[in-house]
Parts: sequence; structure tokens; C-alpha cells
Amino acid sequence: MQAEKRTTGFYVLAVFFVVFVLFLYGPLFAVFILSFQGPRGGLTFPLNGVSFRWFQNLFETQAVGNFGASFGRSFMLGLMVMVATVLVSLLAGLAFRRKFVGASPLFYLTVASLVVPSIIVSLGIGVLFQQLGLRPNWFSSGYGAHLTWTLPFGVLIMFAVFNRFSPSYEEAARDLGASSWQTFYHVVLPMIAPSLIGVGLFGFSLSYDEFARTLMTSGSSNTLPLEIYGMTTNVTTPVLYALGTVTTLFSFLVILVTLSIILLIGRKRART
Repeated sequence: MQAEKRTTGFYVLAVFFVVFVLFLYGPLFAVFILSFQGPRGGLTFPLNGVSFRWFQNLFETQAVGNFGASFGRSFMLGLMVMVATVLVSLLAGLAFRRKFVGASPLFYLTVASLVVPSIIVSLGIGVLFQQLGLRPNWFSSGYGAHLTWTLPFGVLIMFAVFNRFSPSYEEAARDLGASSWQTFYHVVLPMIAPSLIGVGLFGFSLSYDEFARTLMTSGSSNTLPLEIYGMTTNVTTPVLYALGTVTTLFSFLVILVTLSIILLIGRKRART
């Protein structure tokens, strides 16, 4: 059978796709390569030798920057935001399946923070905490600022999930004598579990990398994005690139683990 001949449009789109991928991941490749500079290497090309010196330097005492503590704060904050985003988004999705008074204003109020500049949200929360006599910190004011960013996305995702969810499954479970809780736990929850995991991943990723909404709300303790930003004006060695490589690989690891869990859930549901 003769293969179909490629048109000119196919090659134009293929070139466009390659350029897009290079534009998207080119900076990451540059940071990754520069993180393997030799001991006497600098911040720019060409490479002056190849070594793991700067990765080792991450675990040594730094004159500027505290990688371990800032990473721990970002990781814990990401987990806190992830849990809250999943719970609130799930409850909101369930609540909005039925009409109630004030549903439309509440929906628009929820997603309004997406159109407000992030730095304004950060500034507003920081000023509010100061006016209340409270000390801004990453686990309080920073936590609230991140939720204004992650919750609207989580709620919108769950709205889309439940919009395609057929109530006939729940009706069948109730006809068989299941209670409301049993219907949710044994029918609804397994079916929406992959979407909930996706919402959790989304919430964690947005929080872990967030800079603008953390700037005025983290207090004196930096999260990892703030620590990296501060290092750009003080650190003159490739250890900054090594840190960027490690954090990026960690982000990809989180995504890989999440996708694996979703795949396992899908296979288990297919077997049953």
C-alpha cells in the first residue's frame, strides 16, 4: 500500500512545532547544561570543564541562601494548599450541582481573583495582616494568598467534571439501597478520583512555583522561589543553575508519580 504523500502544510506545521518546543524548553536545557560546569566554570557558555561540583555545593554551607529550609517551606506550603484545594473544590463541585440562592455571585466571586494582578493580591493580604496586628508568614498569610490562586482553578475543573457526570449512577446506587454516604464513597468518589488527583497536582504545582503572591506575604522566611530570586543578585556561581535543575527534576518527579497513580486507578477500575 502506497504511503500518503506529505503536503507542504505538514512540514510547515512540523517546523513550527519544533520551534515551539525549543522556545518552551530551550531555557531549561541551557540551565541544565550550565549546572554541570567545571569547578572554575562561570554563569555563561562555553563550559569550562564538566563536573558535579555545584550539585555537591548545594548540600554544603552557603554564604548566601538557605536551600534546605526554603525548599522545606515550599514543599509544606504546597502540601497544605493541595489538601485545601482538593477538599474545597470537591465540596464546591458537589454544592453547585444544585441551584441555590446566590450561586452565580458566589461563582464569580470565586474566580475573580484570577483577573486581579498577583502582586496586588499579595500586597493587599500583607497590608491586611499588618493592620490586624498579625505577623505575615508563609504558613498563614502566604497560605491564604496561594489559595486565592489555586482554588479558582480547582473549582473550575470540578465544575467541568461534574458537568459530564451522569446522575444515573447515583440513582442506580440509591435504588439498590445505598445511603447518600455509601453512594458517594463507593460510586462517585472512585469515578472522580483521577480528576481529584489532577486538582491536587495542579494545586501543589501552582503553590510550589508561586512567586508574586508570596512576595508580600511570606514574612521573613523565604520560600524556594523567593530564595532563588534573592540569589540571582548575590550568587555568581553555577550553584544557582544546579538548584534550578534539582527543583525542576523534582517538579517532573511529582508529575510522574501523579500520572502513575492515575494510571493505576484507571487500570484497577477497568478490571472491576
